[in-house]
Amino acid sequence: MNEERLLKVLVGPHISEKATMLGEKTSQLVLKVAPDASCTEIKRAVELIFKVGVNSVRTVNVKGKRKRFGQIQGRRKDWKKAYITLVPGEAVELTDVDVAQTTS
Repeated sequence: MNEERLLKVLVGPHISEKATMLGEKTSQLVLKVAPDASCTEIKRAVELIFKVGVNSVRTVNVKGKRKRFGQIQGRRKDWKKAYITLVPGEAVELTDVDVAQTTS
């Protein structure tokens, strides 16, 4: 697979209460990924970017919520979520962001 494609597969971390508990109890990681990404592409992208071993990848297509703006009805975009199980003994910290570097 092309390295450019692998760098575009991962959109960002999905931070929620459930995702945080999964990360603490098990060696799992929850990420937002491109809607057309396959499990093998996600696995290779995580191994390339984070330099960790991946046991398995499960994906979920999340439907966008319906919203109302006054009388106008709208809908948020659909997106894809990946549950990534890491090799035992390895971990990835997604919350370590240096605030001093992002503000300057």
